Amino acid sequence: MRQLKINKSITNRENASLDKYLTDIGREDLITADEEVRLAQRIREGDEVALNKLVKANLRFVVSVAKQYQNQGLSLPDLINEGNVGLIKAARRFDETRGFKFISYAVWWIRQSILQALAEQSRIVRLPLNQVGSINKIKKTISQLEQQFNRPPSDEEIAKYLETTEGKVNAAKQISNRSISIDAPISHEDDTSMVDFITSSDAVPSDDNLMKESLTQEIQRSLNTLTDKEKEVVNLYYGIGMNHGLTLDEIGDKFDLTRENMERHWPLFFMDIILERQEKTSTENTEKRRENKQ
Repeated sequence: MRQLKINKSITNRENASLDKYLTDIGREDLITADEEVRLAQRIREGDEVALNKLVKANLRFVVSVAKQYQNQGLSLPDLINEGNVGLIKAARRFDETRGFKFISYAVWWIRQSILQALAEQSRIVRLPLNQVGSINKIKKTISQLEQQFNRPPSDEEIAKYLETTEGKVNAAKQISNRSISIDAPISHEDDTSMVDFITSSDAVPSDDNLMKESLTQEIQRSLNTLTDKEKEVVNLYYGIGMNHGLTLDEIGDKFDLTRENMERHWPLFFMDIILERQEKTSTENTEKRRENKQ
């Protein structure tokens, strides 16, 4: 049997569109935190241009998140589309006065939109065996006709070959398209398949690094609102800036507390820190009032 050669514009149309989209969003300039603040203020006033700019500057992060949910029932373009919906929602709701970067806030909305779409996709009734057989027969017919015509056959041609209706062919193809083989080739030029693009557990995408860096900065900013003592306790317990966090025993030794006290009074320990700060503030205010009276 002669080797099938199908025009790239037909077989790789979706991949070509995705490649172009990724190239286009890669050209979008990232914006600074100050620009985010100004854009958020304009968005609240109904400025659609500002909304468009904030969204476009963060589209690449949606792709990074969407890649984490591949091979779960939706194609990557569909996952990106759903993530973009979440990004737009986040842009409309972003409150710049809280002091956090936009993407740190938007990631939650992006994930939620994708997860919701996957949940809806999973609500699929199992097909009877006779329908499964029909789908497999149509797939086999498509393969045979592709070899015969040297191109993908139309629904009309498939229906004529199987002596059925175009509607039944189209319905079967729609159901079949919900699943994607990770071994399917993505290009006629080589043997590369989708499985080759599944990220190793040890690999960290560059966009993920950017998001993690952003989140780290926001966490550090929050820690800076604490006293040195509070910050030290939080850093030790959660291992911030360290290879790993300390146990309650280790933290207890550092602050002269037994493990029993740490486990029983862990919340009170933080309360003591707060009360200590309040007492210090109260004392300072009292001293200031005395000085003013004098």
